[in-house]
Amino acid sequence: MSRAGRRGRRTPEPGAPGGPAAGSYEISTGTAELVPDEYAPGSWVLHVNGVPSSHVDPQHPERLDFEYMRWIAALVHAHVGAHLDPAALRVLHLGGGACSMARYLAHAYPAARQVVVELDGRLAELVRQWFDLPRAPRLRIRVGEARAVTESLTAATRDVVVRDVFAGSTTPEPLTTVEFARHVARVLAPGGLYVLNCGDTRDLAGARAELAALSEVFEHVGAVADPAMLKGRRYGNIVLAASAVPLPAEGSPEAAALGRELLGGAVPAQYKDGTWARSFVAGTPPRRDAVPPRAPHAP
Repeated sequence: MSRAGRRGRRTPEPGAPGGPAAGSYEISTGTAELVPDEYAPGSWVLHVNGVPSSHVDPQHPERLDFEYMRWIAALVHAHVGAHLDPAALRVLHLGGGACSMARYLAHAYPAARQVVVELDGRLAELVRQWFDLPRAPRLRIRVGEARAVTESLTAATRDVVVRDVFAGSTTPEPLTTVEFARHVARVLAPGGLYVLNCGDTRDLAGARAELAALSEVFEHVGAVADPAMLKGRRYGNIVLAASAVPLPAEGSPEAAALGRELLGGAVPAQYKDGTWARSFVAGTPPRRDAVPPRAPHAP
């Protein structure tokens, strides 16, 4: 978890009219709490049903406080530089929260067109109210369930898909299967990138199963995490990446540049390529959609 998720709380402060205000809010799926960041005045941490979901610095969209978001950004930058047109970038975010990553990418790629899929309609309304998000067509928030929306999209219409969906501390299983990975691959345009945040326990069973699923669908996969996580020493985040086109190979100049970027920040991380991934998932079956029971034959 990010350091933001471990901080104490201070007395709530009123926000500007129509802007963020500390407090607890009823949302469609439970409760959201907006907490001032005592270590960065003017910044906010959003908790959804008790779990830290997003960190937002309204004046500095380029700032990402959660380590795994910085890792996602590093992977996106490396891929855009190698395979995609930054002036015509189309990004789909599965999971919205406070739209921290969407705000960041809007700052980094001003011409990008982004859609954020958020299950909780009331939370989406509050985030629009609290924070100065770019307006459509630069950034649209679509209320809906991530898999259903993905399945409804036209093929080859997104350059980057970012999945950061959690129910509590885990990603809903229908978003982790081979079949869902195929839906994402269908939606991605040639040269596109799928990058996803996988929260996992020390046994890393979830990351192995997800990488196994991705490897069945995409030719190229990779991963980013801090060394302690990769060695199974703690619970935390592993960021996975998948594409039909090459990702940086360890030992290449591209991987070296990505590695240098990942060493920055409070939690230095490592990039692992497809060779490592194949060894990591060896013998691990991927998750698949449950097959509904067959109806009995009529007599």
